[in-house]
Amino acid sequence: MMAFIEQEAKEKVEEINSKAEEEFNIEKGRLVQTHRVKIMEFFEKKEKQIEQHKRIQTSHLMNQGRLKVLKARDDMITDLLNEARKRLSELAKDPETYSKLLDGLILQGLYQLLEPKVTIRCRQQDVEIVQASVRKNIPIYQEAVRSSIAVRIDRDLFLPPDICGGIEMCNENGKIKVSNTLESRLELLAEQMMPEIRVSLFGANPNRKFLD
Repeated sequence: MMAFIEQEAKEKVEEINSKAEEEFNIEKGRLVQTHRVKIMEFFEKKEKQIEQHKRIQTSHLMNQGRLKVLKARDDMITDLLNEARKRLSELAKDPETYSKLLDGLILQGLYQLLEPKVTIRCRQQDVEIVQASVRKNIPIYQEAVRSSIAVRIDRDLFLPPDICGGIEMCNENGKIKVSNTLESRLELLAEQMMPEIRVSLFGANPNRKFLD
């Protein structure tokens, strides 16, 4: 009788231990799976963060590269315009060439203003050559517009001596002005031809359908 009881108790203990081990293994598996999912989620999140960081860095480097290219191009255009200014300055040192250039600038300014009284400003060193050009071009202007004109050269306020040359003119009250200095003409020409200049220097931009 005692042996039967002991055997039954032993079997009961073994059953309890077996069930406890089974429950332990189930719980262990559940915990392992839970932590595995969390670890996978953690690494997936980290991977996404790294990819996003790489995209941001790549975009930043590409933008820096574009800015450097644009600055280099702008510097090249600036150098080109500076060289053009130097050549204009040399051109103004040739009296015959400069006289013809002033003829065109003065006549164009008169046609733009179409005023009966005009004041012209120039560099102090250009007064004589401007005066000669005015005398030559007044008859041409009056013949073209069928109207008389009085032109005065300002001897009190001159253009800066370090500009390349040219003239400025205004009507009698000074409210309407025309700037025909060599620098202003160069700037206007550069602005108008900038799309063509860029294409000539750097080639056509495939991303642009229209020129400015």
